Amino acid sequence: MFAFVSLMVLAYAQLVSTENLNTTGYPSRVRSIFLLAGQSNMSGRGGVMNGTWDGVVPLECQPKPSKVLRLSAGLSWMEAQEPLHRDIDVNATCGIGPGMVFANSLLNLNPRIGVIGLVPCAVGSRMGTKISEWGRGTYLYNQLLRRAEAAAALQAGGRFRIRALLWYQGESDTNNPQDASLYKMRLERFFTNLRADLRLPELPIIQVALASGQGPYIDAVRQAQFGVHLRNVKIIDAKGLPMEPDNLHLSSPAQVQLGDKFAHAFAATG
Repeated sequence: MFAFVSLMVLAYAQLVSTENLNTTGYPSRVRSIFLLAGQSNMSGRGGVMNGTWDGVVPLECQPKPSKVLRLSAGLSWMEAQEPLHRDIDVNATCGIGPGMVFANSLLNLNPRIGVIGLVPCAVGSRMGTKISEWGRGTYLYNQLLRRAEAAAALQAGGRFRIRALLWYQGESDTNNPQDASLYKMRLERFFTNLRADLRLPELPIIQVALASGQGPYIDAVRQAQFGVHLRNVKIIDAKGLPMEPDNLHLSSPAQVQLGDKFAHAFAATG
């Protein structure tokens, strides 16, 4: 796995090297990297109806030039703007997600955190993605690992540090009892493997307990999520947040609330 990832990172080294990063005007403080992964409610469907995003960006999601960056699909840093996952979750229409609110709220809570680098990796597509599709060696897992490694390519110089994984997934595992019953085991394995492959055994992980699902086993998956007791894994609850008319995806106001929950949960990690 590491050999494969190393080759992929080397192939994109020019895109993430010090010379090629667009750092003009950015403060030279330590930058904090956050991985955003999961399915559609992480990539964002706020404001999306019938495959069209309304283009409304809440005040809390507005860009902060030179303070919040995003890693593009081409592995280059650029100013973060909604929709954050527009070039990652390409088989669906992306709207407002929790990432920008998280970054802006975190800057308000801790202005000394420096420039924040968001690494969008969530893929919901049109059918969603199961936790089994995020297992070690799968396309989604390898893409997450590759993007994380690329984002941290300057870490040796002390300028970048992966601070946490923000994870929101599970709606697609509510369709049948087998997926729901295996969810806890698969999720814990995913978290453990990712930490090992990133060589960050204490990486903070903040996961979201489901607000909705594609099938009838929502409570079983929620129970599995709350049953994870790995070190440095926190959980925030999306239940009760306002939904889009499809009753599956969080609305833009809900994503604003969720992003703020993410920020406070991370700030509490110390």
